[in-house]
Order: sequence, then structure tokens, then C-alpha cells
Amino acid sequence: MQHAPSTARRTLLALTAAAAFGGFAATGLDLMLDAPAGAQPPPSTATVPAAGALPTAVNGVPVPSLAPMLKKVLPAVVSVTSKQRVRVNTPFGDDPVFRRMFGIPQERIAQSLGSGVIIDAQRGLVLTNNHVIENADEVEVMLADGRKLKAEFIGGDADTDVALMRIPAQDLTAIPMANSDGLQVGDFVVAIGNPFGFSQTVTSGIVSAIGRNNLPGAGFQNFIQTDASINPGNSGGALVNLNGQLIGINTASYNRQGSMAGNIGLGFAIPVNLANNIKDQLLAGGVVRRGTLGIDTQDVDAKIARALGLGETRGAVVTRIYPGSAGAAAGLKVGDVILAANGDHIDNAEALRNFQGLQPVNARVTLDVRRDGKPLQLATSLREAPKALQGAQLDERLGGASFAELPESLRRQGLAGVLVEEVQRGSRAAQNGLQRGDVVLASSGGNFSDLTGFRAAVSAQPQQLVLRVLRGRNSGQLVMR
Repeated sequence: MQHAPSTARRTLLALTAAAAFGGFAATGLDLMLDAPAGAQPPPSTATVPAAGALPTAVNGVPVPSLAPMLKKVLPAVVSVTSKQRVRVNTPFGDDPVFRRMFGIPQERIAQSLGSGVIIDAQRGLVLTNNHVIENADEVEVMLADGRKLKAEFIGGDADTDVALMRIPAQDLTAIPMANSDGLQVGDFVVAIGNPFGFSQTVTSGIVSAIGRNNLPGAGFQNFIQTDASINPGNSGGALVNLNGQLIGINTASYNRQGSMAGNIGLGFAIPVNLANNIKDQLLAGGVVRRGTLGIDTQDVDAKIARALGLGETRGAVVTRIYPGSAGAAAGLKVGDVILAANGDHIDNAEALRNFQGLQPVNARVTLDVRRDGKPLQLATSLREAPKALQGAQLDERLGGASFAELPESLRRQGLAGVLVEEVQRGSRAAQNGLQRGDVVLASSGGNFSDLTGFRAAVSAQPQQLVLRVLRGRNSGQLVMR
């Protein structure tokens, strides 16, 4: 039996419709300066180090050094070179006469440099960033001892930027993993990689922040922020603690003038716990499975906050719940405002989506909810989010097309919808004008933000199926016949 919606919920529905890393060296210096003067008599002339040499101790206190730890860790950090064959287009098409006349090759080799971390010496497993080896035709790994090896690609996950490779080598050194959940702001860290092609480069700093999730252009995020210098080429390298344990995979630096402008003390790394979870899934089947609540939400703005009697303008308000979803099983209702998930603050709809994207299938989730102005806790287990849908399974007019979730990097640019992953030549979808790479933003069956919503929007098979499509920078409508 359904009850009439409250005034606040009716108001919400109307509103939503209308809205349709040198920190360690500096500390060592401070320790020397703070050491009590005259604690020991001054050394005789015979014991004074030669000019230009650093003492091994000051007033009996050993000078701290990272060298012993680094001797164990450095052999586990590798240089990664990826090569991709790229077709060279010309104004003359494929005419061989013009190509010979102007010396234009059919293809060129695009090469990129990065870093990687050996995490399993017995099996030769190497973690790196997905963007370092994505779409590469050939990947070469150079070890610290100079050996060069061809790497086998096992799998990658673009939405967390984690990839896994295997190298066929003996006598490898691996880095032991720490528990990155125990990291605290202020912990000392060391970044190791190959910035700008300079191999085996070490920088140091501290953990500046944890749980960063607001970087533009990246996927699902839970970054470790550090002021240790991370520059182009560091991607995929190791972020380690002072015990020489891996705590993160270096992935990005932030600079308003672009990454090639250099480091300004804003570096980011993927926590090793997250990277290890992705690695396990890639080893198991080459595919990363994610959990979802199966709901649509939107940000809480000032109007919605007033309508729902919220004391602050934050949270994700539920606008739709899909049948058979984890959200439905939890007892969520339209108009509920989700303020936290497993204790993590949820400030907006993007934060909730990011939280879900970092959870495995069947993960238990406790939601802190505000309903009709009252606090409430709901618990559920996340269900698997679909990764792709075949158009013919949805509607015959979409036959020959396959649809995939929109990459999170595009979502963080403000897009919502689904990606046309492939269109078979001569298929009905192709005849209707759909092309690979199109982003379907909405349909005549309603708006949607992901594959679950897309499936619901077209499941009724309306008499006239119209898709609103973004192609490049242009958008328009396609009638599916």
C-alpha cells in the first residue's frame, strides 16, 4: 500500500522536474639545529672530516639517511616504454604516388614513458598506471640492472587508472605492500620513478591529504596527496613509506599550466589497497566488477535544502530507484537525502557515485539518510553494475550497437549518459545514424545517467524512439526506425 507523498517530497519532485611531497631532509636539518650545543667536546683536528664531506653524526646523533631503505626498494621500480602504431593521415588519402612523392609514411610509432612497480617477484607481476600502457602495441620494461624485457599485458582499469603486466625474468625484487588505510596526514613518504626519462629518481615529502576525490579529468578517485615531486614519467612509479613498503602508485601531478610545467607540490597516488583490489580482479578474469546502489541522485541545492528542512546544503537526494536494485532492497525512497556512506561524507551526487565506483560487488554499505527531516540508517549489499549492453536486447531499432558506461573522466567534465562502444557496419543502428564514440544523453523514454537508467528508459519500447546524441562538440537528435 502506498501513502500519499509528503509536502516536502512533492516539493522535491517539482524542483527536480524543474531542474530536469624535501620534507625529510628539512626535518633532519631541524634535528641537527635543535641538538643541545656542547653536549660533547669539539672533535680534535684529526677527526674533522675533509672539506666538502658530510659528517656521519652530529653531537653523537647519527645523521638520518634514506639510503639503506632505498637500496632494497630501488631494484623493484622499473622504467616502462610503450609503443603504439598510429596511422598517418594525409590530404591525399592513401594514394601511394603522393605518399612516395612527399615521403609520407603509412604509419608512425608513438612512444610514451612511464614507471612501474614489481609487486610479485615469483610471477613477475608489475603494477603501473593504465594510461601509461593503454592501447599500446608493444610494452618494454627496463629493470634497475639494465635488463630490457617485453611485457605481457594482463589487464587494465581506466576508471581507477590501474594496469597489470607480467615480465618473464628471474632474480626479481618486489616491494612489500603496506596497509594504506593506516596512512595519516604528515607521514613521511618517498616517490620513486622515471620523471622525464631520468631513471631511478627519488623525491621525498609527506602525505599532504588522504581521500582526495575532486581532481578534474580523472576517474573514480581516492587519492593520496603528497608534496613529494611527481612529474611526467613518474606515472606508475612507487610511493613508499620509510620502511620501504609500497603505499601507493604515483599517478598524477596538478599544475594549472599543465603537467609539463613541472611540479608545484601537488602530487597524487592511488592507495595500494585499492590498486591491490584491482590487481586481484584483473588476475581472476581480466575484468573489474563494481557495485552499485541502482539509483539516480542529484545535488542538494539551496531550494531543495529548504524544502526538505535540511540544516546544510550538502548531500545527494534520491530522484529515482530502479526495481530489483540494492537501493530498493535497502528501503530507499525518492526524496531521501544520502549524507554519508560507511561513515564517508557524501557532499553531492558525484561523491556518491565515486564511493560506489570504488566498492566491489556485494560490498556491505551503511547509508546515513535524512527522510522527512529525520535521521535514518539503512544497510544493503551493492549489486553488480552492468558494463555493457547490446542494443538488440533493448530494442530492435538499436540492433548492431553496443553501449557501455561513460568513462568517469568524461563524467567529471559534466557529461551524463552512455557511450556507443561499437556499431556493426550495415546494422539497423548504423542505418539509423548511430556511430561509434557517440554519447547518448537522453531518449524519448526519459533522461538517464548510466546503463541502468538507459535500459529502463528504452525498456518500454516507445512507438517513436528518439535519441539525443553528442558527437564531438555537436549534439542533435536521431530517430531510430
